[in-house]
Amino acid sequence: MRLQLALKDALVGAVVAALLFVPLVALRTDVGSTGALTLRYRWTDAAILIGLVFIGRLALVLWMGRDGLRPSTSAGPWTLRLQRLGKLAAPAFLAVALVLPAIPGIDRYWLDLGILVLTYVMLGWGLNIVVGLAGLLDLGYVAFYAVGAYSYALLAQYFGLSFWVCLPLAGVLAAFWGILLGFPVLRLRGDYLAIVTLAFGEIIRVVLLNWVSLTGGPNGISGIPRPSFFGLPFSMAGGEGTFAGFFGLEPSSTHRVIFLYYLILALALLTNWVTIRLRRQPLGRAWEALREDEIACRALGINVTVTKLTAFALGAMFGGFAGAFFATRQAFISPESFTFIESAIILAIVVLGGLGSQIGVAIAALALIGGTEIFRDLQEWRMLVFGGAMVVIMVLRPRGLVGTRTPSIALGKRRAIDGKLVGEGHG
Repeated sequence: MRLQLALKDALVGAVVAALLFVPLVALRTDVGSTGALTLRYRWTDAAILIGLVFIGRLALVLWMGRDGLRPSTSAGPWTLRLQRLGKLAAPAFLAVALVLPAIPGIDRYWLDLGILVLTYVMLGWGLNIVVGLAGLLDLGYVAFYAVGAYSYALLAQYFGLSFWVCLPLAGVLAAFWGILLGFPVLRLRGDYLAIVTLAFGEIIRVVLLNWVSLTGGPNGISGIPRPSFFGLPFSMAGGEGTFAGFFGLEPSSTHRVIFLYYLILALALLTNWVTIRLRRQPLGRAWEALREDEIACRALGINVTVTKLTAFALGAMFGGFAGAFFATRQAFISPESFTFIESAIILAIVVLGGLGSQIGVAIAALALIGGTEIFRDLQEWRMLVFGGAMVVIMVLRPRGLVGTRTPSIALGKRRAIDGKLVGEGHG
């Protein structure tokens, strides 16, 4: 009987997949040699995808049941294994990150990829304060990323300030805008909070796009100053007063890339250290209390207004730091770099890694950003594989890759808590 229900459910899934894949995959228009559009049929590719959907749905229903719930098993052993894996993974990732530029065979492409992954790790850790710890859904986090980038670009160009002076200023300005966002949404929750934060992100992008006299509009800002190594610029000409000349090295463009890599690594580690320290403080415990139950949080006498505003401000500050780094690395910024899809990617990293989990966010950023770049040769199939992998992971681990964590404060011996045992399921 169960097999019959599974076959019926898998057949329905295959029909739905056929309705989607036939117009999207099986039929494709190409430009012919004469310049006219021609229709090309790819029935084999569509049939393979429909078959994969049928087999996957059948296996899923047989394994988890028609109601989508896996047969009850003890979460204790899995919780302990994930906790031990997290303790081993964190120092291993840190060691690899520290020695990555010195590994033989690592060229500029891999360093640039490492910089990109670390940037999203930092953004994920910043958003994790708002979403993972405080439980406030933010769909406009890219706005603070943009504020930090444009703050650095404008301060460096109009006032001639160095990167090291503009970096904290960009973070402060982004935190200020985080507080401005926090005040209107103090009474909002859930979907309404998500809509307002999404609107805030779009407002910032539209302002950047239309304030041509200040931001350059769609043309963006170019010629953004690069950071220096304690006053020593990275120049291909070499000579006295440059990084290569001071240390007696052969001038190379790789020097700047390595410096930027260690710079974003230091900023990411700073974000992680501050987050872990704050989590153990009364403010961090107030965030977690707010996440679990706002009514109970108020009943305990916690100032909910201050708690929410500090979460928005600190999360925005780290987003501003990442934006300033992005501007100095690219030397060019435009509103097209700060669209909603960026907020969606950062939120996906936080959710996939596990809300409130630092190591989970790092693993998710490495998988989503690094994996997407590595499989870039798959072209149009890359995003399909990427989406399918996310579906599989979220089915198997609905609370993220690392849905367990050790309590910040415990009366007795600290033990890992599974995400299923807390009210909101965040872990």
